[in-house]
Amino acid sequence: MAKLKIKTGDLVKVIAGNSKGQEGKVQKVFIEKNKVIVEGVNMISKHQKPSAASPQGGIVKKEAPIHVSNLMLVDPKSGETTRVGYRIENGTKVRFSKKSNEVI
Repeated sequence: MAKLKIKTGDLVKVIAGNSKGQEGKVQKVFIEKNKVIVEGVNMISKHQKPSAASPQGGIVKKEAPIHVSNLMLVDPKSGETTRVGYRIENGTKVRFSKKSNEVI
């Protein structure tokens, strides 16, 4: 199982695909599929049958999972996309931005 460098709550930018250039917060991470759901990105139209929860039914817009390789972390300090590195600080493993060298 691969380790992902993107976690829930991170601000990411889409660097490839139909949603290229869009930014959003990571809502859910599927580690085994290498995919994440990003708020407001990769929207799909889902046809929904009428049910007790939604008696009307109809077409619902929702986010679809997007592959991690199409995303890049946004540096909280500079606001630019950056690669992620790991290092040990005070005995704990921390993520840091390769551009600003700042701990994320």
